[in-house]
Amino acid sequence: MNNYNWYIYIIGFIAQGLFSSRLIIQWFLSEKQKKVVTPSLFWVLSLLASFMLFVYGYLRDDFAIMLGQSLTYFIYIRNLQLQGKWEKIHTGLRWLIYVVPVALVVYYFNNNIIDVDKLLKNEAIPPWLLSLGIVSQILFTFRFVYQWLYSEKHKESTLPMGFWLLSNLGSLLILIYAIIRKDPVLFVGHLMGISIYTRNIILLVKQND
Repeated sequence: MNNYNWYIYIIGFIAQGLFSSRLIIQWFLSEKQKKVVTPSLFWVLSLLASFMLFVYGYLRDDFAIMLGQSLTYFIYIRNLQLQGKWEKIHTGLRWLIYVVPVALVVYYFNNNIIDVDKLLKNEAIPPWLLSLGIVSQILFTFRFVYQWLYSEKHKESTLPMGFWLLSNLGSLLILIYAIIRKDPVLFVGHLMGISIYTRNIILLVKQND
């Protein structure tokens, strides 16, 4: 593995580290309060990690990863808005958070390289495996669509039971994809995630008893 590949994996592991840290913080606070809670730091770390994993997906020519992060990025922002934390971020930084991902996508697909073909016709990922990756990422991402709609309905940012059930199922499928794809970043991140998702389901069941 050359230095360039190590550089790519470092970005991926940092992103997964941020994703894992948000879950650990959320899990720790939930255990402390004996109920499932949603701290603002969960969404801040999600936003930063999502951007880094999007970059990792591009560098790995992995459309499934890019798709998943693109769909959740602005949901993270919306949850910060619902918690009243988004407005407290400096205006310049907020614009930067909005503009940079969009500018990155525009650049990637207008830099005289056929990026769409490269992403969708990656020889290292056969069509059936790419399909599994896309389906897994869409299912895993839908948990945040569900969470967003649920939060909008109840006018507060929360993580309901459906979120954790979809997290578990989606994470299991991505874990299978990671094993076949031989992607250590996805494997480590989702192996740890499954245990925390399961624990939150148990906490919610006890909370609703």
